[in-house]
Amino acid sequence: MPVNPELVGREFPPTPAYLVGREKVREFARAVFADAPQHTDVAAAQALGFADVVAPPTFAMVIQDLTLQQLLSLEDSGIVLARTVHAEQRFTYSRPIVAGDELTAQLRVTGIRAMGPASMITSDAEIRDAAGEHVVTATSVLLVSDAPVASESAENAEEATA
Repeated sequence: MPVNPELVGREFPPTPAYLVGREKVREFARAVFADAPQHTDVAAAQALGFADVVAPPTFAMVIQDLTLQQLLSLEDSGIVLARTVHAEQRFTYSRPIVAGDELTAQLRVTGIRAMGPASMITSDAEIRDAAGEHVVTATSVLLVSDAPVASESAENAEEATA
């Protein structure tokens, strides 16, 4: 099944609030080798004018993932995870994410472009703080193949011979 073109323009409900924890920021910083002190040391972050440790820029993916799960769970989307590659990621920040932020996100599918036997799905996740202020827009491009992967072909062959 190809990607459903009617996804373009679809907006999903806001995600539940995500409370950004200090230890989560530190863990993420270690995982992505973000070794600037403001990511792990409260005093260093405060010396830069922040209330707590500052998340590395790609931390927004943690919150954006909640929105992408909404998209991937749609039965009529035509998106099969086994045939999907995360092709591109961009962030547009109004301000950094800081431990203690309570963030919600809302996804909007902004485009689908056919590319041979595949489709590129572009979506924006608007991430806002508890006051409703914009923090970051996370833009993802997913590349979804219309062709079945080897495991799907094997399953279909088994079903045909059963």
